[in-house]
Amino acid sequence: MNKKSLIGVLLLLLTAFIWGLAFIAQTKGLESVGPFTFSATRMLIGGIALLPIVIVIDMKKLKNADRERKWRYKGTLKSSIINGCILGVVFCIACNFQQHALIYSSAGKVAFITAFYMLLVPIFSLILRYFVPPIYWLGSVIGLAGLFFLCFDMGGFRGFYYGDVYAFVGAIFFAIHILLVEHFVKKTNSLRLSCTQLLVGGVISLILMFIFENPSWEAIGGAIIPILYAGLFSCGIAYTLQIVGQKYVEPSLATLIMSTESVFAAVLGAIILQETMDVFEIMGCVLVALAIVIPHLVELVKNRNR
Repeated sequence: MNKKSLIGVLLLLLTAFIWGLAFIAQTKGLESVGPFTFSATRMLIGGIALLPIVIVIDMKKLKNADRERKWRYKGTLKSSIINGCILGVVFCIACNFQQHALIYSSAGKVAFITAFYMLLVPIFSLILRYFVPPIYWLGSVIGLAGLFFLCFDMGGFRGFYYGDVYAFVGAIFFAIHILLVEHFVKKTNSLRLSCTQLLVGGVISLILMFIFENPSWEAIGGAIIPILYAGLFSCGIAYTLQIVGQKYVEPSLATLIMSTESVFAAVLGAIILQETMDVFEIMGCVLVALAIVIPHLVELVKNRNR
């Protein structure tokens, strides 16, 4: 593994950790506010927090730039806005479907169905004619088996609800989001791309909030800690780390690493919410870890042999 690949893996693991804790914040936030209100406030907080940083960095780059560089910058700025708007729409759809799913289904079931993006990314990659090493398919299957043990008791499925449909639609759009990030990040500034997608997603969610919900400052104040965490850390920091990390990590492996958010959610839930983990949940954690390690080790061995 070269240094950049290692950095990418570590950034994606940190992203998964932040998302795992954010899952608890999302569930808590719904006790006070509606799903669109939670999504709108968290995205806008994350985007507004990043905006000054993006402006300062861009101003420094332009300060001593010649005319040709300034002309090039205008081109990249336009590209960032267009790509960021596309990402923002997809991200908004994925997050809001997941947030609505938590109303109708249990957190464990939503987490498992959302994890289908682990298999959807390789499938969509094949449709787009990208080569996906077979070992990643094996890793995806092992990871899904691990998430089953982690998120379900041995009674299995308990019915089919609206939340299941919402979670699956969210998984589809999360898979699309990962592939779009992989495509756009090679041509666009990562920080600017992240900021744009959050602002666009936040504005769309804000419009939906006023159409379908009756938000109040009192309700938002009751969920301020989950909203701030989800906005500043999950959106502002984690999704930026995702974009940067995906620069250096192969898409299927990046998907597997980011899917460990479910493992982190279970562990942090046990620590923060005093929830206990049984034998099957521990088995799930082990299987998900193996799903990440096995494909990575195989690729490392192949590279060394070459």
